[in-house]
Amino acid sequence: MKTNGCNPYLPSWEYVPDGEPRVFGGRVYLYGSHDRFGGPLFCMNDYVCWSAPEEDLTDWRFEGVIYRKEQDPMNPGGRRCLYAPDVVQGPDGRYYLYYAFDFMGRIGVAVCDEPADRFEFYGHVAFPDGHLWGERAGEPFPFDPGVLVDDDGRVYLYSGFATRIPAPVTGFRQLENPGGVAVELEPDMRTIRQGPHLLFPRKGRPGAFENHAFFEASSIRKVDGRYCFVYSSEHNHELCCAMADHPFGPFVFGGTLVDIGDVFLPGRPKEADAVNYLGNTHGSIACIRGQWYVFYHRQTNRHSYSRQACAEPLRRSPDGGFLQAPVSSTGLRGKPLPDLGRVPARIACYLRSGQGTARYDIRLPRLRLAEHPYFTQAGGDRQQQPAQYIANLRSGSAAGFSSFAFTGQPRRIGLRLRGSGRGVMLVSHRENGDEPLAVIPVPADKSLLRPAVIHPRPGVRPLYFVFRGCGAVDFTGFALGRPVCGVQETK
Repeated sequence: MKTNGCNPYLPSWEYVPDGEPRVFGGRVYLYGSHDRFGGPLFCMNDYVCWSAPEEDLTDWRFEGVIYRKEQDPMNPGGRRCLYAPDVVQGPDGRYYLYYAFDFMGRIGVAVCDEPADRFEFYGHVAFPDGHLWGERAGEPFPFDPGVLVDDDGRVYLYSGFATRIPAPVTGFRQLENPGGVAVELEPDMRTIRQGPHLLFPRKGRPGAFENHAFFEASSIRKVDGRYCFVYSSEHNHELCCAMADHPFGPFVFGGTLVDIGDVFLPGRPKEADAVNYLGNTHGSIACIRGQWYVFYHRQTNRHSYSRQACAEPLRRSPDGGFLQAPVSSTGLRGKPLPDLGRVPARIACYLRSGQGTARYDIRLPRLRLAEHPYFTQAGGDRQQQPAQYIANLRSGSAAGFSSFAFTGQPRRIGLRLRGSGRGVMLVSHRENGDEPLAVIPVPADKSLLRPAVIHPRPGVRPLYFVFRGCGAVDFTGFALGRPVCGVQETK
């Protein structure tokens, strides 16, 4: 299923957050939780898997459902939701799926002979005396498992959840949430050999990474022989990494890998500067044919429960780590978009209202939400042909796409809009619409909307669309073409 690799890189109707990319046998497998479009909770659907050949990250194949909620005997009827998983190949050659049911406080394990076939329930992570991790009061809350099978065959599991409030209570047990912890597992892949060891204290505790303390989303990889721990920080909208020479550390903070609003990049030091709407993110890194990528997810539909998979190439830093990747439209494509052809609005990587952005994980009054544009779709969950688009562009709202390989030749541009709003659309290389390439009238009757001619500057550049007027319009996409007779410049 060719998707051209742009973000989000899976089909428009798919919502797989918390992505863990794994390379097995020449293919990249994406494991993650599975949101339901329009759902009221995180991760309401069963686990599915997508894969692509290493040599073509635009050719994603749906592998189907690999594990259902009701397969775990602790979840009869499938009432609990499957949160972020991880999959590794064990020393015995089989593939092990690790998962947690929302806030149950258990880590389950399933096993399969293939990386993307039907996994079968195998057990729960337990201590040598047989009691399950999370069964006794005072134990660190097991959550978001990330697993590493080291070069010597030893197996390490990382986990943790670091809210300031007490960890959830199940029955009469009160668990702790000190931060990120790690255990070593026996070769059976489910019995704890040693640990848990607290490696990543939560915010406010001694040893926490300043301004980037651990929050959740544990993931672990080897990078040039060192241990690279990927996690979501106290800000919740960034993925960070920490490096160590041993699986149990000590770990040194390695910086931000990606932030879904480009916060912490130069010129964007705080959330008010975000280029997109904020909420949680979760993911990891993968080296694919010599290139490192960071996989993460974005928010849609004005809430945190319909998230979509995105990825960006990473550049290495002089110290052997990684530089923060800016969010982009091009993602896994590996090259800029051409300056000819149709572009769906869904691949915008920049979206703001005239008042800025917002955090979806902080409940906003309905009236304030009404000010903001958002990604959404027509149709219900997992319908194969819904039309995803940007809804509710009001005056001052902007959508941006990064980036295009402009040749410097004039281009006809045609907008695909709907709704009763009217005014003008500024087309510019600048996010605020300054120095517009075109000022396109937007009539209330969108059948009267006419294309314009722009003269983009040559080079690799973004393109921004800023609406000014009254009412609201929905933006479904635009097309770039060669100028033809009868198409006038509107600049």
